[in-house]
Amino acid sequence: VQLVESGGGLVQPGGSLKLSCTASGIAFSRYVMSWFRQAPGKERELVAAIIDTGAMTEYGDSVKGRLTISRDNARNTVYLQMNSLKREDTAVYYCNAQLRFPPSLSTMSHWGQGTQVTVSS
Repeated sequence: VQLVESGGGLVQPGGSLKLSCTASGIAFSRYVMSWFRQAPGKERELVAAIIDTGAMTEYGDSVKGRLTISRDNARNTVYLQMNSLKREDTAVYYCNAQLRFPPSLSTMSHWGQGTQVTVSS
């Protein structure tokens, strides 16, 4: 199983980034796909999740209205569109695949290697 994230980088406050995560080795369309993030010295937290069909999503309180999760089951890819970025969004962003919704850190799941997002002027 591989989850490969891309799209991270350095962006100014107020800017935008779009993360992608492409999966292989799993029946992608059956999985709940999520983005978690972890900032230095902090616990890993849920950013956004989307069910297998894409019909339902969930967001962390701090990102609602600014970040949008979507998926393309034909491409085995989940996306995270990040707008109006703030310095506190700086973290390593991880892609996650599991069968539970809402997703949980304690549930057996697959993880990507993470991609760094830095919001700074």
